[in-house]
This record gives sequence, C-alpha cells and structure tokens, in this order.
Amino acid sequence: MGFVPVLAPVLAVTGVEAALQLPDRIAATVVTSRNAVPACAADLFDRPVFAVGTATASCASAAGFSHVIDADGDASVLAPLIARTLSPASGSLFLPTGRGQGTALAESLRKLGFRVIRRVAYQAASVPSLPQAAVSDLQQGQLTAAMFFSTETARHFVRLVLEAGLGEAVSNVEAVSISERPVMELKRLKWRRISVAAKPNQDAMLALLQ
Repeated sequence: MGFVPVLAPVLAVTGVEAALQLPDRIAATVVTSRNAVPACAADLFDRPVFAVGTATASCASAAGFSHVIDADGDASVLAPLIARTLSPASGSLFLPTGRGQGTALAESLRKLGFRVIRRVAYQAASVPSLPQAAVSDLQQGQLTAAMFFSTETARHFVRLVLEAGLGEAVSNVEAVSISERPVMELKRLKWRRISVAAKPNQDAMLALLQ
C-alpha cells in the first residue's frame, strides 16, 4: 500500500508454564488470540478449533489443527457460531486464554449448555516505555496513522504516550481502531481523527487507510 510500518509493541506476552490437564472428551478448542495456540496439545489437532479471526485461524492451522473455523474477527459471534456447529452433548470445550480474559465468553457458552474448561495459557504486561522508533516518528511528525487491534493495546499506548510527554504529537495522526471498544481509551488523546473498522478484522482496518 506504500506505507512504511513502524512496529510498536506496548505489551510483552509470556506463556504460563503450567500443566494443562484436560479430560479425554474434548469436543473442540476455542482460541481468542494466537498467543493461546501454543498451549494446545497435539492430541487436540484432529478436533475442531474455533478461532476469533483470520490471524488466529492461520496460527492454529500452522500449529497443526486440521479443522479450523474462523469467526472473521468478531468475538461476539463465537458463542452462537459454536452453538450452531456443535451440541453440548459432543463434549467439553477447551478455552486457553490470557490471564484475566475469557470469562465472559466462557459464561456465554455455559449458558448455552456447554461445559467449558478455561485455562490460563499466557499473560500480558505493559512494556515500560514506547519503542524508540515510535517515539522518534512521533517527535518528528512522521506518523500518518496508528492502528489499534485491542482495547488493552489502546489503553497502554495512551498511557505510555502521556508519560513520555508526547500527548500533543498525535494531533496530526489518525487512530484506526478494530472496533468501538478501544475508542474510549483513544479519546484521551487529541487525534486528527479516530476511525473504526466496518468489521472487526485487519482487512477492514487497512481499508480505512486507502
């Protein structure tokens, strides 16, 4: 598309070293982040995996899952999608998630009659400061847009920008959000514009840059 991307991780993700003991009768796996895929044992690969979006689905396929079902980036459709595809009688659902995440999805699935085995597979912590490449481009007014794929990344980015004294540096930058959820955090800064993707996926975000 002609842009020069500046990667600026604001979260450091680490796997949780823990034995994930699962019953034999797992009907499917549910993953809402690619960070959860490494926690999936190989003996699950022959059963369906429901992935929140295309990037997570691709990661699951690369790991070895043979039947990947993509929710197209919309976490809100995961539970009804699973209910249309599987019966609670088929077995339990394995839900590896980040620490403090996945409880709402697990509750939605349980209300639909499913037994959900939720396990913490990774945790994310804020980095202490913005990457230097992002700081430099903000200071020099080189950024056209900033893309936010989650509420957590928006929250931590805003905090790190304010701590660095760069709040005014985004006045000529467009914030591109994957959904409405990160917008409340983004509004703490005075962007040139905040745009929200028509669908909660990467392709819809990129379309806003054209």
